[in-house]
Amino acid sequence: MTARYRVVAVSGSLHEPSKTTALVRAIADAVAERAEVDVEVIELTDIGPRLSGALRRDQLPPEVEEKLQAIEAADLLIVGSPVYRASFTGLFKHLFDFVGQYDLVGKPVLLAATGGGERHALIIEHQLRPLFAFFQALTLPLGVYASDTDFDRYEIISDVLRSRIDLAAERALPLVGYAASRPVELLVG
Repeated sequence: MTARYRVVAVSGSLHEPSKTTALVRAIADAVAERAEVDVEVIELTDIGPRLSGALRRDQLPPEVEEKLQAIEAADLLIVGSPVYRASFTGLFKHLFDFVGQYDLVGKPVLLAATGGGERHALIIEHQLRPLFAFFQALTLPLGVYASDTDFDRYEIISDVLRSRIDLAAERALPLVGYAASRPVELLVG
């Protein structure tokens, strides 16, 4: 029997309910349909107020530290943010400012974003991918972008988006298995 993968999905949305949270949950569900996984969803709406006042990691409350440790220990990260002023939300970036610089080396990261229209889709390439390149993470080639027209309120209604989510999950799993089987010292070395 193979070990269960640890999947951590991070929603950078500052609102609840949230299309971004619905998207990262749908991606996590698609992965869970294809492999034995334990999924944890981290929502900034839950931890944001306790995160925002900290300037150093040792100033964070224990419940936020637990979320950071979950991010660092994940076999697959699914990260998503709404487009906010041409980028991800500031609190999303603040959360990742506390992640250990070498704790995501070689870790598969599936990038996702939501925005009002298709013109915001490049957030994945121009904002999210460079952030995770800094960490030397393995950003998966296929990101998932969703616009307002893909939802009815906070539920995905687009068959095209559902197909992209399924394809992203299919393509992610071989890389998750590969990364999870490699010793950590080889990744950091």
